[in-house]
Amino acid sequence: MPTPDREFPVAPPAPLKGRGAVTNMQGRYEKDARERVDDGWLHETDGDDEGAPPLRTQVFEERAKSILTHNNSPDIPFSVSLNPYRGCEHGCIYCFARPTHSYLGLSPGLDFESRIYAKVNAAELLRREIGKPKYEPESIALGVNTDAYQPVERDLKITRSVIQVLHDCGHPFAAITKSSLIERDIDLLAPMAERGQVMAAITVTTLDADIARTLEPRAATPARRLRTIRTLAEAGIPVGVSIAPVIPFVTEPDLERVLEACAEAGAKTASYIVLRLPWEVAPLFKDWLAAHFPDRADRVMSRVRDMRGGKDYDADFAKRMKSEGLWADMLKQRFQQATKRLGLNARQRGILDMSDFKPPAFVKPVPDKGQLNLF
Repeated sequence: MPTPDREFPVAPPAPLKGRGAVTNMQGRYEKDARERVDDGWLHETDGDDEGAPPLRTQVFEERAKSILTHNNSPDIPFSVSLNPYRGCEHGCIYCFARPTHSYLGLSPGLDFESRIYAKVNAAELLRREIGKPKYEPESIALGVNTDAYQPVERDLKITRSVIQVLHDCGHPFAAITKSSLIERDIDLLAPMAERGQVMAAITVTTLDADIARTLEPRAATPARRLRTIRTLAEAGIPVGVSIAPVIPFVTEPDLERVLEACAEAGAKTASYIVLRLPWEVAPLFKDWLAAHFPDRADRVMSRVRDMRGGKDYDADFAKRMKSEGLWADMLKQRFQQATKRLGLNARQRGILDMSDFKPPAFVKPVPDKGQLNLF
């Protein structure tokens, strides 16, 4: 008799130290499926990761063909974004960008957080894009897909070079990160803030360092992120907090405490998004739950579905960034009451100033080496 499908693995894989995903599941575009089974010939030590070398992060240089991504999604508050990296070493298990590694023929699991693609020509492409004669400036969202300040940025400085272009041209942008490395660029950010050309948001999901260590294993600790909020605020840079995602029974109990701590640190605005589980993120997250919170895994997913219309996820534009139902309403009330009490969101978010934009000299694209230039 066939065994029924299980939502959670009976014996989840052991987590790897410093990694978020507990598996390297195949992406949805791979043709051949592979599954590890015990045929009776496995030695008792086979598959034991103990003593095995740690999973190393590999960084691949990529010369991108374009750098600005445009969208007309009605549920996203920006229409232009820039991401210097593909993949993210922070390893956040909930990251909605994980499925993008499937386009590369890689796993949204461990591959996503250990095989990073760095767009080394990002600043060059940006300068070319905003230097075009017909370019019309609008605020750029920096690092919304994968963190622009992930660990590899410390050495490569791609994000720094992008911000240098924006700074020199007076081009407004907004950055979101969970890394303290953004403090390195205050020398560029502070003058732009004085001109109303920049704002920042720091993601803080929980104040519990133990939860954060498994949830976002290579990101800055919650305490360090609070210090970053304070440092940015003291430098005159408008900074807010993004509580994303809110995970029922895991980070959700911390909601008010996070808001209080961030307001005390100097944040002026706040927002939140309930956990989203698109494509491969759902099974990866369930494996993570089974490995780290087996006692509450069923309750977490049940509450997620309560707020997602009975589904793990709804990709509809009108619903994917929102939640619905009784529990969603209660969460919204908690958030609104806390932000009102703390003076967060007291003023409408400022509109970044476009008036000082000065385009760089337009650089004519270099022709592809595979085709001759006719003129």
